[in-house]
Formats: sequence, structure tokens, C-alpha cells
Amino acid sequence: MTCAACATRIERGLQKFKGISLANVNLALENATVQFNPSEVSVTDIIRRVEQLGYGAHVKDNERGGVDFRQQAIEKLKVKFIVSTVLSIPLLWTMVGHFTFTSFLYIPDFLNDPWVQMVIATPVQFIIGWQFYVSAFKALKNQSANMDVLVAMGTSAAYLYSVFQTISKGTSYHSQLYFETSAVLITLILLGKLLEAKAKGRSSEAIKKLMKLQAKTALVLRKDMEKEIPLEEVAIGDIMLVKPGEKIPVDGEILEGNTAVDESMLTGESLPIDKTIGSTVYGSTINKNGFIKMKATKVGRDTALSQIIKVVEDAQGSKAPIQRLADKISGIFVPIVIGIAIVTYLTWLVFITPGEFAPALEALIAVLVIACPCALGLATPTSIMAGSGRAAELGILFKGGEHLEQTYQIDTIVIDKTGTITNGKPELTDVFVVEGMSERLFLSFLGSIERKSEHPLAQAIVQGISKRRIEMRDVREFEAIPGYGVKGIVNQKEVVVGTRKLIEQYNIDSFAVVSLMERLESEGKTVILASIDGQFAGLVAVADTVKESSKKAIERLHKMKMDVIMMTGDNERTAQAIARQVGITRIIAEVLPEEKTAQIKKLQGMGKKVAMVGDGINDAPALAVANIGMAIGTGTDVAMETADITLIRGDLNSIADAIIMSHKTMRNIKQNLFWTFGYNTLGIPIAAAGFLAPWLAGAAMAFSSVSVVFNALLLQKVEISK
Repeated sequence: MTCAACATRIERGLQKFKGISLANVNLALENATVQFNPSEVSVTDIIRRVEQLGYGAHVKDNERGGVDFRQQAIEKLKVKFIVSTVLSIPLLWTMVGHFTFTSFLYIPDFLNDPWVQMVIATPVQFIIGWQFYVSAFKALKNQSANMDVLVAMGTSAAYLYSVFQTISKGTSYHSQLYFETSAVLITLILLGKLLEAKAKGRSSEAIKKLMKLQAKTALVLRKDMEKEIPLEEVAIGDIMLVKPGEKIPVDGEILEGNTAVDESMLTGESLPIDKTIGSTVYGSTINKNGFIKMKATKVGRDTALSQIIKVVEDAQGSKAPIQRLADKISGIFVPIVIGIAIVTYLTWLVFITPGEFAPALEALIAVLVIACPCALGLATPTSIMAGSGRAAELGILFKGGEHLEQTYQIDTIVIDKTGTITNGKPELTDVFVVEGMSERLFLSFLGSIERKSEHPLAQAIVQGISKRRIEMRDVREFEAIPGYGVKGIVNQKEVVVGTRKLIEQYNIDSFAVVSLMERLESEGKTVILASIDGQFAGLVAVADTVKESSKKAIERLHKMKMDVIMMTGDNERTAQAIARQVGITRIIAEVLPEEKTAQIKKLQGMGKKVAMVGDGINDAPALAVANIGMAIGTGTDVAMETADITLIRGDLNSIADAIIMSHKTMRNIKQNLFWTFGYNTLGIPIAAAGFLAPWLAGAAMAFSSVSVVFNALLLQKVEISK
């Protein structure tokens, strides 16, 4: 494909085909995404249809033995450009040498011979430039016009008029030869295409970087033998061995061993994460310091990294609404330009230089060449590729170009509390013991008995005590009292742990800590009391703690003039306590999962553009109904499937980052469109007025496309300050 008109033509041609419901062609990625009914049309039929339209296609997933088609195309273009340059330089030399101010230049006599010039120009026109004729013919055959129609018409007019002059006037030198115009035009257009192809290759670097992160092989146990196999051969259920310093091959569960895993490539978290038996590990993360045996649970395209690569590819291949406008304009642009060129030609021939064919021809060629809409077709997709690629590197996955376009319009952000603002799991936060009681002894008794309980709060207490390296003791006669707590015998002493009601049932006085309990509960914490041998011994508080980054992230959103609301199913008091910690003033508490959607719709009814940020299954409906749904990457698969954006790192700073990337990408697209529209609007009248030589028009046209691509690539350098 050479311009937006090509992409539009393939789209329309495929969508008219029976059985195809949607075709989306991306000029910058050189991809087509097609939705079709396999009972009505096959992949072979689709490829054949693309070929009938004048292009080639193959199934992308196949990649035919890993051939890099883009690199092949670049090498082919490079050879054409070098040959074209070598042949065009003598023609350009003769043209430049005939200006008054360059009369000192030496020009060999044979180069002034029109027949010699024709011999040099012909291979450039019909061998190197043959691709333009083929593309133009197929476009016209399909009743449309693309950039190649303009190039073929412009260069052919210059070449054929020069041939006519050569045949009619013989070997004597005369000024009305335009062999250098057609040859230099083709050379400059090839240069533009070469630079463009290289730049477009760079814009998909994000995906290449992600693919390079994947492990190549895995050490598996097959029939009790260790065997190193290619990653593609790993199957679900395979048992694998991973040594310290190696990449974990696929997603799986640890069966034996303890280690720390560097997950920074997935989460952005710089500190290694401790993993033990039963922990989930992800393919392509790095096993830092322990030997582990693991079972494969997700392989191939189902691994976390493969899913990320797929989301980035889908986003880069999708169209933002603003691009559809550009596609429509480019579809009607070429016929209008041809009309303008013919009017220009006739105006010169009849009114400006009556009867003089040469200046009229020059003006016609210049108009045809300057108006090529390649830059228009590249303006949006290259920006979306670069913007979504850079966002992925920052841990933000946009699922499509339309989400990248819409995110910067958000003015209200609704954030779920549990697992989003908070860590989503309870932690031991406070310990209080009565006078005369050792804290370590108290925690030893408490941890020993809670270790027998399966309650999540009990597990949180045990984890908190274990971190303090306190020894646990044996427990006898353990009994769980549902809704109240637990009791048992530790070191010959009866230990009772639970609510205030349970403690009072055993006639133990806890009146002295009532005010402390009320204060802790007002902070959103759950208080657990304990007695040892019939005497009140102390209390602990457990709470879902706020993520370290949450407060700073909320401050950033407030500075961006965002209306931030916290929504939770928790009670009002707990919600208020968390909101105070992070600086949120508006809360919606005690909301049932099914009510979250209604709350989002209520805000939208007030004219708000709402982003919903959540991590759980219960958030999925609200994520779907919001203008933009953002799922925390550490949450559930359902939430991530439903959302428009996945924030891989689980850090609320990514909300602001996503809005900034959306804003910068949209600004980049608008710059590109302004440049291309302005360029054509300004360039066509200048060319029509005769102030632009055809070869200069060719150079300007090539520069236009390249400048658009390079402007888009600036998005890959975006740094976001926090």
C-alpha cells in the first residue's frame, strides 16, 4: 500500500465481500484485521480478494518461517533507490548546469544529447517506476484512485512529452526536455518511501521489545528425565525446573522451593517478589536466587506476556474515530486533485501562456505530485502506534485507538477501594499489651492459636507475627466459635481470641481498652481481643492497608482538575477512614456490586465523562458501562477483559499517566493532520501558479510524509514526571 486511498480501497473491497462483517486496514502497520463467517468465506478467499484489488496478503500469524517482510521490502526499496539515484544524477547535472549562476559547471557533450537522456531516463521510468503503473492500473480498474495514479500521470506526462520533443527535434539540445523531472521525481518518491518504511519499522519497536523478553527454551521433566525443549513445545501440566538467574518459561505454580522473582518487566515493581510453594509465577520474569520446580498452567498465547503483546498489537491496529475522518477525506482527495490539475493545465495553455505546452505541463505535473495524500494516511496510525507502544512500556495497555483518543476527555474518576486504593488483603497494623505482659510472649500465644484458624483475618495476624520472627507453640483443644473467635490451650494456659462479646462471655474485663478500640475502629481497622488464663492480655488491629503510591496518585489527579470519587461496598466509617488517608473528599459507600453500574450511569446523566477504576469481578459491569474502564493489572482476568485500559503495575499513578499519554497522542495526531491539510492547501495553489518546479514538488511531498512519521515517533521519547 502506498497511501490512505489504498487502505480505504482494500477496506471497502473486503467489506463488500459476502461473509465479511468488518475489515480494518492499517496503513502504518501494513495489516488488515478481518471479521468473517467461516461458513460463507475462507481465509484463502479473503487473500484472493485482496490480490484482485491489486495487493498481496498472507496470514500474519503464520509469518512463513519467520521471514521479516518489512526488512525485505526495505532492502528492495534501497536497491531501487540506489539504481534510480545513479541514473538520475547525470540528468539532474545537465539541468543544473544550464542555469546562469551554474554556468561554470562542466557538462560532457554526450549528456546534452536528447537520445542519451532518453536512454538514461527510460529504465527509471518503466523498470524502477513500474510499481507505480501497476498500482495505478489496478486502482483505476477498481474504480478508485490512489497516490500512484498521481505519480504515474505526472511522471508519464513529463517523460512522454520529452520523448515527443526528442523524436520531433532530433539530437540538437533544446530546453523543453523533462527527462530529469520524471527521473528525479521517481527517485525522490522512492527516497520518501524508504525513509518512511524505516521509520514505520521503528514505530513497532514496543512489540519487538516485548517479544524479546520471552524465554526461548524450558527445562522439563519427561519420564523422570530432565529435557531442554523449545518454548513452543511446553504443554499445560508440564513440570519444569528453573535455576537461579534463569527466565521462568511460562505462567505456572511453584510445587517445590522458595525464591524471589524479578517481575519488573510485567509490573514495573523494582523489588523482587518472594515466592513459595503454591505461588503463581509468570513467563519471562526472572528467577533471582532459588531453585524451583513448577507446573505450567498457561502456555503459548495464554501467558501474561503474550496477552500483553496481543493487546498492544490490537491497539496499534485499530482505528481512532479521528482516523476515519482522514480516511474519508483521502478517499475523495485524489479525484479532486486530478480535476484541479486538468483545470490548471487548461488555464495555463489558454490564458497564462497561450499555446505554450511546456509551462502548462510543468504546472500540471507539480499539482499532481505536491497533492499526493500519503502524509494524510500516515498522520493518525503512526501516532497511535507510537503512543500505544510507549504507553505499554509505561505499564498502560490501551485496548484500541478509540480508547487512546477518548481517555484525555475524562473529567471524573471513580475508584474502587479494595485492591485498588488499598492492597486488597488485611495486614496486622497495631499491637497493644497490658502492663506486665511481654509483647513477644503475647504475640507467640496469639499466633499459635490463630494459626489453627482458616479465617482471613487470622491468616493476616499469623503472617504479621511470622514477619517479626516470633516462635509459635503447640496448641491443644482448639475450638473455632463461628462469628466470634477461637479458643484453645497453649503452654497449659487457656487462650481466648476474638470479639469483645466473646471476651465478655468469659467474664473478662476489657473496659480499659474501650476508647482505644473505638479510635482504631474509626480508622477503619478490625480489632481482635485476647485473654490468657482468664486475664485480659491485649489486642491487635487488622486492616486493609493503603498502597504506598495511592496518596501521591490522588494528589496528581486533583492537580489535573479531576473529580475523584471512591466507591466501596464497605461501611461508611471504614470508607471515610481510607478516604482521609489518601485525600479523597467524595465517597460512595455501602454499594452492592449490582448498584455500581447505576452509580456510574447517574454520574454520566449529570454530563460527566467517567472513568471507572477497579480490580474485581464485581467491578466488571461498572467498567463496561463507564466512558473508560481501567482495570488494575494485579486484579482478576474478568475485570481486565471488560476494561478498555489495563494498568499493569497496580499503581494508581498509571491513571494520570494514561490520561497524559492520551492527551499527548491526540495532540500529536492533530499536529500531523494540521501539517498535512495545511501543506496540501498551501502547496496546490503555489504549484498551480507555477512557483513550484515538479522536482521540488516531489521533494516536498516526500518530506511531508517523512516529517509526519518522525513527529509521531517523538511519542516514543515521552517521559512522564510524577
